[in-house]
Amino acid sequence: MYYDNDTIIYFDGNFVKATEAKTDLYGQSLHYGYAVFEGIKSYKTPNGTQIFKVAEHYDRLRFSAETMHIPFSYTIPELIELSYEVLKRNNLSDAYIRPLVISSPNMGLSKAKESQLVIEAWEWNNGYLTNQLRVMTSSYRRPNPEAFHVKAKVSGHYVNSILACQEARDKGFDEALLLDSNGNVAESSGANVFFERSGILFTPPKDNILPGITRAVVIEICKKLEIPVVEKFFKPEMMKGADAAFFCGTAAEIVTLASLDAVPFCKKWVDTYSNQIQKAYSSLVLGKSMDSIGNKLK
Repeated sequence: MYYDNDTIIYFDGNFVKATEAKTDLYGQSLHYGYAVFEGIKSYKTPNGTQIFKVAEHYDRLRFSAETMHIPFSYTIPELIELSYEVLKRNNLSDAYIRPLVISSPNMGLSKAKESQLVIEAWEWNNGYLTNQLRVMTSSYRRPNPEAFHVKAKVSGHYVNSILACQEARDKGFDEALLLDSNGNVAESSGANVFFERSGILFTPPKDNILPGITRAVVIEICKKLEIPVVEKFFKPEMMKGADAAFFCGTAAEIVTLASLDAVPFCKKWVDTYSNQIQKAYSSLVLGKSMDSIGNKLK
């Protein structure tokens, strides 16, 4: 359950009970997936509840709305203040925050004239997913960037994610790895991907993916630890049998992968640079500075 009778959300200018919030059944968001959203996490830290990379997330929300021609007038400071208030009213610290911008009623295929902002939050304290994921290459491809604005976080894009993830689970895997329209590795159903080989991290470039905020943090960590990162297009064959691999995203944080298409990754996780990156990320979200994350394995 994401909410109960006491849950408070922010909806269209007011704080209301989730059970009492109403939306129009003729909205473009419901009928066409014409909405934008973010996934943000807060953590209990020594300095109180802190929302990780909150300004970056809300900057991307504004970018997504502008890219999709959805009116959106909130400033980033306003959005941050509202988010902390939602957490406070629900007595949450370790939480997942979901801001959503939905469009006004319109059965036509024209841009929205008005929008409504929703901010929801629910408890999320699972930490890292300790099970190593068995991943398969999906038969579904990521949307073509010439047909969609793939750098915007758009609700309708995630139908593609549902199809890919369910296909993987139906075939006995934990998650899906999707390719782009050219057959290069893109991302998972809801996270970016890195793999490690001979002390180098590889990840797809920004061109055909949603360039995740966690992905950017991972690259910052690698710079701090002096771990080389190469952004390039590559086929799944280059990734199979590598030393290690992981998915990364706000909700997932950094999740280790056990295998791709039943081909195991070679090194023990504890012996990889990827493990060091995971530990460093954990330190950052709990309020420690980049200067405190230490040095890479020698």
